[in-house]
Amino acid sequence: MPSTPHTLTRTWRLAVLTGLAALVTAACGGGPDGAGGQEPAASGAPSAIPDTAALIEAVQKDTAVAGTLPAKYAQAGMLHLASNLQSAPNNFYAADGKTPIGYEVDLAKAIGKKLGVTVHHQDMAFGSLITSLQSGRVDLTMAAMNDTKTRQAQIDFVDYFSSGITIMVRKGNPDQISGPDTLCGKNVAVVQGTSHQKFAEEQNGKCTQAGKPALTVTATDSDTQNQNQLRTGRVAAILNDLPSAVYISRTAGEGKFFEVVPGEPINGGPYGIGVNKENKPLAESIQKALQSLIVDGGYGKILQAWGVEQGALKEAKLNGGS
Repeated sequence: MPSTPHTLTRTWRLAVLTGLAALVTAACGGGPDGAGGQEPAASGAPSAIPDTAALIEAVQKDTAVAGTLPAKYAQAGMLHLASNLQSAPNNFYAADGKTPIGYEVDLAKAIGKKLGVTVHHQDMAFGSLITSLQSGRVDLTMAAMNDTKTRQAQIDFVDYFSSGITIMVRKGNPDQISGPDTLCGKNVAVVQGTSHQKFAEEQNGKCTQAGKPALTVTATDSDTQNQNQLRTGRVAAILNDLPSAVYISRTAGEGKFFEVVPGEPINGGPYGIGVNKENKPLAESIQKALQSLIVDGGYGKILQAWGVEQGALKEAKLNGGS
């Protein structure tokens, strides 16, 4: 894949819509084994959660790659990964309220298996992810975080997926929002510290420079809070990454609460697994493990199971964003 983010095509958008539509009509639910599995859905009620237990089980340790993992992690047999577990289908909790699931969770487990270690997920606010990584509280982050040059000054990234920002509104689009320019004068919800917040603030500047009403940015700690804001009419729209927005619009209230504004995703680019900049050996091991997963096909199968295969990368790059 190119080392710079690219504008995602309409094919990407339609493919994700089609893929997720095939997966979802019901809300979330997860299996007891924590491997992404789930009890079969009742007849006539397709599940929002694919059963990926067999896919994860099939991933084999790559001895050569595992040999590159720094000794302290290999000896501990575990990597501690921080995420913001409120962003389906990326990473979220199963119906039991405690089991992490999602395509990112499955990819993390598969990377762990390649390295011969277990990956332990820790839930925290998105805005705390980078500082927790820098302080050594966790080893990795994986939370649909865009790999950008600005963030590369703070942490390193191993790129694993390509996405872009989209706009989600209440069903029926009562405020008639059709794109970024129609957000002027509106209240828009974002998750604190995300690229969505940066984009909203930049868009506000464009609104005021054009002599239009200002855009009000409401920053919260989670997608869940933003959905509540939108449902109650306290905001007119939510900015979110395309996979999450499509998933939420299909599942929340059985598809009756929200819809995604048609159009090309905004500021397309890669998501990256975050690694402390002082820990290059770990970043390189993660990169090699992900590349091994890409080459043997396990990576593509996991993304396909979640209906997001059009965001797949052909190569696991280190700091490939711009």
